[in-house]
Amino acid sequence: MEQWLPSRYLAFIACVLVCALAFAGWELGLGVRLVALASAVLVVIGLADLAQKRSTLRRNYPLICHVRFFFEYVRPMLRQYVVESDNEEVPFSHVQRAVVKQRAKNILDVRPFGSELDMYAERYEWLNHSIRPSRIDDHDFRIDVGTQCAAPYSASVFNISAMSFGAISPNAIRALNEGARRGRFYHDTGEGSLSAYHRENGGDIVWELGSGYFGACERAGVFSEARFAEKAVLDQVRMIEIKLSQGAKPGHGGVLPAPKVSAEIAATRGVAMGEDCISPARHSAFDTPEGLLHFVARLRELSGGKPTGFKLAIGHPWEWFGIAKAMTTTGILPDFIVVDGGEGGTGAAPLEFTDHVGAPLREALMLVHNTLVGLDLRERIRIGASGKVITALDLARTLAIGADWCNAARGFMFALGCIQSQSCHTDRCPTGVATQDPRRWNKLDVPDKAARVASFHDNTLRALKELLQAAGLEHPSELGPEHVIRRISSNQVRSLASLYRFLEPGELLGGDVPEHAVFQRFWRVARPDTFAAPEELSARRRSKSR
Repeated sequence: MEQWLPSRYLAFIACVLVCALAFAGWELGLGVRLVALASAVLVVIGLADLAQKRSTLRRNYPLICHVRFFFEYVRPMLRQYVVESDNEEVPFSHVQRAVVKQRAKNILDVRPFGSELDMYAERYEWLNHSIRPSRIDDHDFRIDVGTQCAAPYSASVFNISAMSFGAISPNAIRALNEGARRGRFYHDTGEGSLSAYHRENGGDIVWELGSGYFGACERAGVFSEARFAEKAVLDQVRMIEIKLSQGAKPGHGGVLPAPKVSAEIAATRGVAMGEDCISPARHSAFDTPEGLLHFVARLRELSGGKPTGFKLAIGHPWEWFGIAKAMTTTGILPDFIVVDGGEGGTGAAPLEFTDHVGAPLREALMLVHNTLVGLDLRERIRIGASGKVITALDLARTLAIGADWCNAARGFMFALGCIQSQSCHTDRCPTGVATQDPRRWNKLDVPDKAARVASFHDNTLRALKELLQAAGLEHPSELGPEHVIRRISSNQVRSLASLYRFLEPGELLGGDVPEHAVFQRFWRVARPDTFAAPEELSARRRSKSR
């Protein structure tokens, strides 16, 4: 029988027989008629499976293949809500998501009966406490940025990272900005420009300029000083940030297809409707490290003396070292640098870029921090950091290894109501956060979600204050790598201060290169006048290609 009627067709044949019998007994009652109609629908689906040619699976397994498709569709939801453990980070654990929502809603966020973490597992970390805890009266921790500028800014140690209009919805931007206004922290625009929704509630703005220069361009990728100055001098814009690369997809440009370039997005970004909106992989306003710093200086001037810096994900070490050397050759310093870790999120990125391009935050941050310390510039340049920062411990650890403040995107998305459905790229976000469909984002209540954004920020800083008090410290700036301990085996632990090599102030200014693998290999060969690979590396590549 298997030869002339394979078992994979049995479900379809059964539906055909049931359909025929049910229609034959149509007069027997409503129940039979419903069976007839339902089976007829299944027969039509089976016939469509057999007739189509795009899917071999559907042709070989009519009807029953849809059982697989169904479970493939619900698998992420089943995994998130049924299968995964509380502490499994894919990409954020249930515990991480829960603590954000509890703090956003001002719900008690304590845990009963002890930790669920294995404290003897490798990479487990803790913060050393003091027998004499301190007392801190205010948890509104701040860092002064651009103290030499005409318009310096006092930034919170916890802020909203870059998310563009277009990537997230108008109501999401409204709620984030209103939350930032209430909590007195900043809201980064992302490279999609400064939209009307960012300006509506008056919260502090960091205007990010990517390689498309959206909102400050003659056309996508061509910078316009006049258009930049028009917006940069607005009181609400507190700092200017040049995006060199982002952690989720460093070295990769973006394209918003022409059909998605609505009149509103075109007006916001300063591009033409009906054309692809292209964010190039590289900048056109400069092509050398020294050129970057001259561009920083020019934007600072055009903005009326506002703190100006850049954001980057660390890739080739010689490129970052070239920028650092250019600071000494030009005498031009950025007011701040934001280090974006490879674990950063985005609405959509190729799998290889998301998983395997760009240095993770810890290594990237320590390299930037060490370089500025070694050049004796660390006190003059502030460092921000972003990449899966959710809890007060994430803040404390990141500040301990070199950051002055932290930014978060997905944490604040959770505060808005994001459920990690991972459908950001489909325009069908179920919570109205990452969609441009007004039928979805109109359901996001701005006043309610703004209050949650402000509460999440406030309660996270309260938790940071308690950690600092337990450690006997007065301010986050006092945190150092000696305060964080990591388990490296079942019977060995190390402080981050002893686990990593930290440079001494001015150590790079002498003739000797520090005993640090990356500096030993790339510091001498990096150049301030080019991003190109050092000649010795280029020669090695040429010899391999012969």
